[in-house]
Amino acid sequence: MNRRNFIENIALSSGALATATAFVSAPAAAEAKPPQLTKSELSADVVIAGGGLGGCAAAFAALRNGLSVILTEETDWVGGQLSQQGVPPDEHMWIETHGATQLYRDLRNSIRQYYKRNYPLTALAKARKELNPGDGTVSKLCHEPRVAVAVLTEMFTPYLSTGKLTLLLDTKITSASVHGDQVKALEASSLKTATKYNLSAPYFVDATEMGDLLPMTGTEFVTGAESKSETGELHAPQKADPENNQAFTVCFAIDYVPGENHVIPKPKDYDFWKNFVPQMDKPWSGKLLDLAYSNPKTLEPKSLDFHPEGVSRGQTLNLWNYRRIINKENFVNGTYSGDITIVNWPQNDYFLGNLIGASQKDFKKHFDAGKQLSLSLLYWLQTEAPRPDGGKGWPGVRLRKDIMGTEDGLAKYPYIRESRRIKSVFTVKEEHVGALNRAQITGKTENTAADFYDSVGIGYYHIDLHPSTAGNNYIDFASLPFQIPLGALLPKRVENLLPANKNIGTTHITNGCYRLHPVEWSIGESVGLLIKYALDKKVIPRTVRQQPQHLKEFQSFIRKQGIETEWPKA
Repeated sequence: MNRRNFIENIALSSGALATATAFVSAPAAAEAKPPQLTKSELSADVVIAGGGLGGCAAAFAALRNGLSVILTEETDWVGGQLSQQGVPPDEHMWIETHGATQLYRDLRNSIRQYYKRNYPLTALAKARKELNPGDGTVSKLCHEPRVAVAVLTEMFTPYLSTGKLTLLLDTKITSASVHGDQVKALEASSLKTATKYNLSAPYFVDATEMGDLLPMTGTEFVTGAESKSETGELHAPQKADPENNQAFTVCFAIDYVPGENHVIPKPKDYDFWKNFVPQMDKPWSGKLLDLAYSNPKTLEPKSLDFHPEGVSRGQTLNLWNYRRIINKENFVNGTYSGDITIVNWPQNDYFLGNLIGASQKDFKKHFDAGKQLSLSLLYWLQTEAPRPDGGKGWPGVRLRKDIMGTEDGLAKYPYIRESRRIKSVFTVKEEHVGALNRAQITGKTENTAADFYDSVGIGYYHIDLHPSTAGNNYIDFASLPFQIPLGALLPKRVENLLPANKNIGTTHITNGCYRLHPVEWSIGESVGLLIKYALDKKVIPRTVRQQPQHLKEFQSFIRKQGIETEWPKA
C-alpha cells in the first residue's frame, strides 16, 4: 500500500466514524429547520455518565451480562484519557500478563490488531507480538488516540445494533432527581442540538472526569488535600485545603518536517508564559518553558533534552521519545515523513486555576489558559528551544491537528488528574499502599500493599502527584502493588450511585496511584459487575460487602469474568 492510498483510506475510515458519531450524538441533525427544544424519556438498567475508560469498562461489564445501558459522553470521542485527552497509557511493568482485567488486556491487543489490519506496517513490526506503534518509552503500547476510539466503537457496535446500548455523545448531565438515598433520574442536554433527555434507571454510575454527579445528587464528597490529622498520612500537609488539586494538561501532537517552516502565529499569552517562573513550596528549577524541571522524587533541578529526530544524548531524557505514538520505522517506507509524539510534559502542566467545582465560565477560562500554555510551549519549541548546533528553535516542528481531531490541534478535553472523591465506606490511605508508610507500620519491607478482604481488582503505579493549584511541587514516591477494595467504591449513604473514575474513596495522596488507565478500567468493570449482582440478588451494593456470603459469591463471580483480585504471591 503506498502512502497516498493509505492516507486516503484512513481519511475515509475517519469520515465514516465521524458520520456514525454524528448519528449517535445528534439524532436531530438531519433537520434543516431551526432547532426546537425536544425532550426524550429514556430508561435502562443502568445510566453511566462519562465515556472515559471507567465508563466504558462499566458499560461493557453490564452489557455482556445482559443489562441495558445508557452511556453519555460530553465530547464526541469515547475513551477519556486514552483518546479525547490524548494520553498514551501509563502502565506498570507487568501489564502484558497480569495486574489488570482480561478485558483491559483484550483492549490493548485489539489496538495492536487494528494497526496490523489497517496500517502498512513493516514485516518486522507486524511480526511483533507486543507491537508498540510509537515505541514511546512511557508505555509498551503508545498509539494514536483515534485508534482507541475506533477499537472501543467497534467493541460497542454489537450492543448498539441490538439496542442494548444507547450511546449519547456530545451530551452533558445537567441535573439530577433524588428521593432520599436514591437517585431517580438524570437530566442531560445535547451540546449539538436542542434535545434534552430524562434518563432513568435502577442504578447510576458517575464516570465523569471530575465527579460531576456527586454534587448534583447530594452524594457526600471531598476535594483537594486532606490534613495529616485527618488521615495520618506521612505526606499529607498539616492543613487541609479543599481547593488544592493537581495540575491539568492540555495535550497536543507534533511531528517534524526538516527544512520546512511550520511556526504557528505567536500565542497571545506567549510573553507571560515565556517568562513565567512557578512559585512552589519547594523551588522549581527556573522558568517553566525550559529544558529543565524539578526531579519529581528529589525536587532537585533536572535537565531534559528535545530533539525532534529522536536523537538521544547520554542519559538525559529526550522528550520527543517519551510519548511518541508513531515511530516511522515501524511503517512501510514513505508512510510517514517523520515520527509523531504527544506533548504531555512538565512544561505544559497548568496549575494556576482549579477546574474542580468551577463554574462553566471559570472552567472555560482555565481551559483556555491551559491551551495558551500548550500553544506557547509549541511556539517556544519552534522558535527558542536550544539546538545541539548552538542555534535556537525547530521551525520544522508541526502541530498535527488531525491527531487530536480538533480545529485548534489541542486535545478535546483537559487531562484531569484529580476529581471530587466520594465519602466512602472505606478510604484507601497512604498506610495501605505507600511503601515507606507501610514499612513503618509493619516493621518490615513489604512486597505488596495491604490485603483487603473485599478486593475487587488490582493495580499498580507509584504515587505520583503533579504540581498543584496551591503551589505544591511534585509529590512522588514509591507505592506497592495494590488491591481495589469494594468499600472504596461505595458511598456512605447514597444507595444506587457508584463511582467509576478518579472519584472513588482515595485521599489526595493515594489518588496519585489509583488514577491511571488500567486502574480506572478495573474500577469501572467491577462497578458494572456489582450492579449486575445487586440487581440479580435484589440487594443494595453495600449489602454485598456487609454480608460475607454475598461478598464471597460476588468475588467468585468477578474472578470468573477475568477480574484479578490479588497479586501473585512472591
